[in-house]
Amino acid sequence: MPIRILIADDHGVLRAGLRLLLNAEPDMEVVGEAAAGHETLRLASELRPDVVLLDLSMPDLGGIEVTRRVKAILPGTRVLILTVHEDERMLREAIRAGAAGYIIKRAVDTELTSAIRVVSRGDPYIHPAMTRVLLKDLVPPSSADEEPIETLTPRDTEVLRLIAQGYTNREIADILGISVRTVESHRANIMDKLGLRGRAALVRYAREHGLLD
Repeated sequence: MPIRILIADDHGVLRAGLRLLLNAEPDMEVVGEAAAGHETLRLASELRPDVVLLDLSMPDLGGIEVTRRVKAILPGTRVLILTVHEDERMLREAIRAGAAGYIIKRAVDTELTSAIRVVSRGDPYIHPAMTRVLLKDLVPPSSADEEPIETLTPRDTEVLRLIAQGYTNREIADILGISVRTVESHRANIMDKLGLRGRAALVRYAREHGLLD
């Protein structure tokens, strides 16, 4: 049986893109779309999806309240928040409301489909950048003895080196044989892991750590 998904987002273009992406997966099926909060609740009650992929910024009823009500009427349905908000307060509110997962919209397609599979199994999923937000108060600074560059995967390092060499995202995608969206995701993850913003900062970091030698 495929994972039955209800997409709830007020942007029609995004919904259409998500529908194409998810329906292309052999184990997923988009069973409905909603553009507002109350419509999400109505369709969830009618369709009883396995997963509600929910934007926080919904017209007429916000995503946090929608999450609470979905969990009240359909305890077995998993709510996966898909949002632009990289905000600790919103993350904590979503979890308290009953969300099973929290993923940010700049995540690549493979990360989104993986997150849907994780929550559909009954496990929680939180985007790595937001996981660090949750853990920052639990890990004392003295225990963080790992250099930031050591957190980069080999592919992250490849992408960072090519960025620092002046290649565009499209050129990097062609060189590595991956999609532009995947390059963008690596770039965002690199900036998150290194705590940097902007190309100039990435170039300087790469130079300082011998990636341009």
